[in-house]
Amino acid sequence: MSCGNPHDTDCREVLDKVYAYLDGELTEADVVEIRVHLDECSPCLKEYDLDKVIKQLVHKHCGCDPVPGDLRSKVLARIAQVRAELAD
Repeated sequence: MSCGNPHDTDCREVLDKVYAYLDGELTEADVVEIRVHLDECSPCLKEYDLDKVIKQLVHKHCGCDPVPGDLRSKVLARIAQVRAELAD
């Protein structure tokens, strides 16, 4: 995904880090980089908002169930695969 405008950080790089950003797993430098990008890139902001809603829904409806340890990596791998397919 790209909005067609030049950015210091590539859209794909931002979207690859969006779940880590939502989970608070990034360094402060990465957080600032993503915030700046989201402030200037509406397509990425829309994707971020969608991912945020999905995360909230999953937490609301599945927050009490134990999650298998490798589920997160499988979900992220599948998301990356779908994004790659859509980019082609």
